[in-house]
Amino acid sequence: MTEQKSKTNSKDMSSSSDVPAAAEGQQEPHQQQRRGGGGKGRGRRGDRRGQERDSEWQERVVQIRRVSKTVKGGKKMSFRAIVVVGNERGQVGVGVGKAGDVIGAVRKGVADGKKHIVRVPLTRHSSIPTLSNGRDGAASVLIRPAAPGTGVIAGGSIRTVLELAGIKNVLAKRLGSKTPLNNARAAMLALAGLRTHKETAKERGISLEQIYS
Repeated sequence: MTEQKSKTNSKDMSSSSDVPAAAEGQQEPHQQQRRGGGGKGRGRRGDRRGQERDSEWQERVVQIRRVSKTVKGGKKMSFRAIVVVGNERGQVGVGVGKAGDVIGAVRKGVADGKKHIVRVPLTRHSSIPTLSNGRDGAASVLIRPAAPGTGVIAGGSIRTVLELAGIKNVLAKRLGSKTPLNNARAAMLALAGLRTHKETAKERGISLEQIYS
C-alpha cells in the first residue's frame, strides 16, 4: 500500500510539474506573434508616411517623343519624356527620361526631376520677389512679378514650371527658341537665380532699408 501511494504521489508531482512547462511553451509563441505584429505595424506606418510624402508631389508630362538610335543592326526605337515635378510650395524640378515604353520613360523622367529640385522664394501674394532672366541654349525666358489677381501669364512648358512651383501671379515671356525642353530649363535657371531682399542685403553687406531707398 505504501508503495502504491508513493507511486501515485510521484505521478501527481510529475503531472503538476509538466503543466507549467506546457503553459510557458504556449505563452512564448503568443509573445513572439505580438512582437512580430508590432514590427509590422511600424513598417506600415513608415509606408504610409512615405506615401503621404509622395502624394505631395505633382507630376506633369510636357512632351513625349518617339526617338531612334542608329545601331549596327538598324534603328533602335525608344521614347523620350519631359516631366515637370513640383509640390506647389516653392519646389520644382525638370527631368528627362528615355525608355523602350512610355511608362518607363515617364518614371525615369520623374526620378530625374526629383534629383534636380530648385527652391523658389515666394512672396505672400504667391509671386516672385524680383525680375529674373534665364537662358539655356537658344532659348531665353524673362520672368517678372505681377500684382495679386494677375494669374500666370505664360505659355508652353514655362507655364507648367511656374504653376508647379506654386507661383500664381507672374508675367513670363519666351524669347528665342520654341523647344519645350530648353524653355523649361531656361525657366528653371531663372527661378534658381531669384533672391529675396534680405538675402541680397546680406550678400552686399548693407541694411535692408538701403535697398528700398
